[in-house]
Amino acid sequence: MDEIEQLTRQLVQTPSHDDETELGIQIEQWLLNHTNADVRRDDAPNGGNIIATKGNGSPTLAFVGHHDVVPPASRQQHHKEYVVKRRGDRLYGRGTADMTGALAAAMIGFRNADPDTSIQFTSFVGEERGGIGAKHAIDSGYQPEYAIIGEGSAEYETPAGIDIVIAHRGRRELSIITTGTRTHASVPETGANAIYRAADAIQDIRNIDPPRITVYGKTLSGSIAATMISGGTASNTIPDSCTITVDERTAPEQLTDLQSIIRSDNIEIQCEQHLPAMRCDDPAFAEFMQDTAVKSQTTDSKLVTKPHTTDAGRLNQAGTTCVVCGPAEQGEAHTDTESVSLSALHQCRRIYQRAFENFGSWTSDNSSFSDV
Repeated sequence: MDEIEQLTRQLVQTPSHDDETELGIQIEQWLLNHTNADVRRDDAPNGGNIIATKGNGSPTLAFVGHHDVVPPASRQQHHKEYVVKRRGDRLYGRGTADMTGALAAAMIGFRNADPDTSIQFTSFVGEERGGIGAKHAIDSGYQPEYAIIGEGSAEYETPAGIDIVIAHRGRRELSIITTGTRTHASVPETGANAIYRAADAIQDIRNIDPPRITVYGKTLSGSIAATMISGGTASNTIPDSCTITVDERTAPEQLTDLQSIIRSDNIEIQCEQHLPAMRCDDPAFAEFMQDTAVKSQTTDSKLVTKPHTTDAGRLNQAGTTCVVCGPAEQGEAHTDTESVSLSALHQCRRIYQRAFENFGSWTSDNSSFSDV
């Protein structure tokens, strides 16, 4: 068993869906024992974010991941530990893809790297709960100039390869509340039916043409859908209130103005959650990461977009230039059969290490690369 598999197993086996404290301590101790980095754990909820820094100079390149996971299926947990199994080239278990596997690859790459500028390994809490760890860190002043977010980008366009995500969608959860006038259902004409007004609003939503943008020749489109509805108090009463829940997937810098689109005056729109979209605003950095990936694997690497939201959105909004690069393929995260390729973990270790070691020279002349 090689080091990446061993470390991935160790991290995956530790439950972190309710509280990340124990896994955070393991990550912190590994970094203290195996690197010469300055390692700290902040006071974010559920055990704190882990931030390790080594090297000197500016700008800083950070790897950013998270060590919380979604709850496991029953088959993925035995007593107090998560179950980890290997079949061929793949490790199965909760968090292997999203994203303790990427953490293991980055920890080893961070340890091995001999950087010519400041580099960081960062693992946030609470990514699966709306990015609370990233928000806490940013509010406390965390802002590396550049970051690699370790969410999945494997085989998006390159078979058996790691691609580089240069933009991803954000998410808004909206509540649309329609109001009417309550009356007895036997005389509906004496009231105003809030459900009918909600139905009109839903039709307006269905007619929306979501915004789209082009990033480095790649098109990224938003989407919007009504996903839940609740209204009425009794079967014989015309309702005076109805609430629609709307899921909007946003393109970078593109938000749908529902207030102007929905024709009814009797509505209130509330934003329950807003997770920002991400767009890499430095083409040279995107090309540096693509070149780094090509030099670190036996396949090509493409610049791609991602439909999912990550902590890159918050970091990008705060001023950090981001890409997403990680070992998970689409369709693996959060599933009962979640898994990751060991080959992809090794590819990502090489990519992370090479990026750490060559970032300083790239910022100087954009052309100097070394072998890993």
